[in-house]
Amino acid sequence: MSKQFDVIVIGGGPGGYIAAIRAAQLGFNTACIDEWKNSKGGPAPGGTCTNVGCIPSKALLQSSEHFEQAGHHFADHGIGLKDLTIDIGKMLGRKDTVVKQNNDGILYLFKKNKVTFFHGRGSFASAKDGMYEINVAGAASEVISGKHIIVATGSSARALPGAPFDEENILSNDGALRIPAVPKKLGVIGAGVIGLEMGSVWRRLGAEVTVLEGLPTFLGAVDEQIAKEAKKAFDKQGLKFDLGVKIGEVKSTKKGVSVAYTNAKGEGANARCG
Repeated sequence: MSKQFDVIVIGGGPGGYIAAIRAAQLGFNTACIDEWKNSKGGPAPGGTCTNVGCIPSKALLQSSEHFEQAGHHFADHGIGLKDLTIDIGKMLGRKDTVVKQNNDGILYLFKKNKVTFFHGRGSFASAKDGMYEINVAGAASEVISGKHIIVATGSSARALPGAPFDEENILSNDGALRIPAVPKKLGVIGAGVIGLEMGSVWRRLGAEVTVLEGLPTFLGAVDEQIAKEAKKAFDKQGLKFDLGVKIGEVKSTKKGVSVAYTNAKGEGANARCG
């Protein structure tokens, strides 16, 4: 296997793996480096979107929608159900299967398009003779070189000051996608896409969900009419919103989490979750 490439892509998310495949299709000798691991330590390309974002959240949204339909709307069709239950473990297992199918699909596309895949963490080592040397730290460390480097390392969740993620009480999107049981109360800081999706999933399954948003408007970056209709849908689901807030102290104890904040009127408030 050649260790020299025309193009090396660092990061196998939606930007990285698409760039690598397209470069290979255009005739460049291409490599892609990605460090995501599955539960068994194997490669899991696809980045945040595939592993802890769009794909798993859509899987849980589908499961929770089925549950909500069965509990609240089947009767309208003359379908009666007694003792409706939800197996959270099985639901999460299905989500994990969907994620793995997408991981494996990307690996297949790499092979089909002759993209050389390296499982590990890529970092710049040196530059000489018009080439860049890249260290790949994985199961076995190695050095590869390329003429063109595409950095597509994506993003990571940012914790609030004084409230680090423990993925048990204070959750990033990763922890929110694998809550082992329906929480009684769930607080979501930020009414972005992932926050709203996670709030919707757990509200449908029975949690009391409060969403705290710093912007004065709902989905401020989205078309106003679309945001208005979306707000109606979330209100109907039973999500509670407080807009224009300023988050203060976040305390985590064995009993749950409390979030002190100031609302849009300048009044102090507190949200308790757990």
